[in-house]
Amino acid sequence: MKGRTVILGEIAGREAAALMLDGRLEDLLLDTSEVVALAPGAICRGTVDRQMKGQGGVFVRLPGGEKGFLREVKGLSPGQSVICQVTGGAEAGKALPVSLRVLFKSRYAIVTPGAPGLNISRRIRDEDLRAELDALAAAAMAQSAMGLILRSACEGAAPDEISGDIGAMRALAEAVMADLSGAPELLVDAPGPHEEAWRDWADPAPDEVIEGDMSAHGVLEAIDALLAPEVALPGGGHMLIEPTRALIAVDVNTGADSSPAGALKVNIAAARELPRQLRLRGLGGQVTVDFAPMPKRDRATLEQQLRVAFKGEAAETSLAGWTPLGNFELQRKRDRVALTQVLEGRG
Repeated sequence: MKGRTVILGEIAGREAAALMLDGRLEDLLLDTSEVVALAPGAICRGTVDRQMKGQGGVFVRLPGGEKGFLREVKGLSPGQSVICQVTGGAEAGKALPVSLRVLFKSRYAIVTPGAPGLNISRRIRDEDLRAELDALAAAAMAQSAMGLILRSACEGAAPDEISGDIGAMRALAEAVMADLSGAPELLVDAPGPHEEAWRDWADPAPDEVIEGDMSAHGVLEAIDALLAPEVALPGGGHMLIEPTRALIAVDVNTGADSSPAGALKVNIAAARELPRQLRLRGLGGQVTVDFAPMPKRDRATLEQQLRVAFKGEAAETSLAGWTPLGNFELQRKRDRVALTQVLEGRG
């Protein structure tokens, strides 16, 4: 299976979408409604609860008895109603991460309340098209204090499609942001996997979209591999990815390669594969990588590979650097529910 293929179907009775690139699983979206009450992306009206002194945040009461943790605390007081968005998954017993920076996303546009300004994706390079889109955006967002981002999928789309998309998102955003009265309530549910795939995998356009049985396209085999800790690497090396309560531990091993450059080779292979593995497994938070032993002079080369590998990731990632013991630490935003939590039903 060559090219970029989107497969829409079900996995274990749950709606699912898979993105395959030249036959390899590149991204995976699963319905999380059976394991979490509020999925990442859901927009809610919440009620500010008590502040957590020393932790730089405040708890928020969410619909269904759920609890959120909000880091933006300036100007908030207990009992105040806020519009917030769930930004990621959480381990059992922990509050959901939420933010006041609410985003209303569609295929072509992102409306940003509280963040004014009109922006066009940098991936659109044609200056004439950028000028046309800028004029279209200005007209669609006239007399609005909200901001707008036009996504790269606008390239090749009809102007009336883009205008309609912006208008729908603006109307939804204005209605939701004004709905501050009442008890905690779910205002906009998170998109399902098929909707999210249509919205976020539009650019570049897939070569093929397949609806039906995922078992015929290698998706189930790829998921089975993701449920195991060991990841095979080119050259005979491997890495082990093991989530704990405190962090994600990654151990890189060279295998049978004992050549002088063997450690650097397997470490570079691990660095290139790590973003994909964390994304597909739905893992985030603090990640500590124990790379295969190598000379300190090779660290700069490996760091460069890590920066390149994580550059295109949607989830915000901070590369913290080397610890005194020689491990590498990074922080990846928890933007999804963990794959094991979804498939094994661990709430």
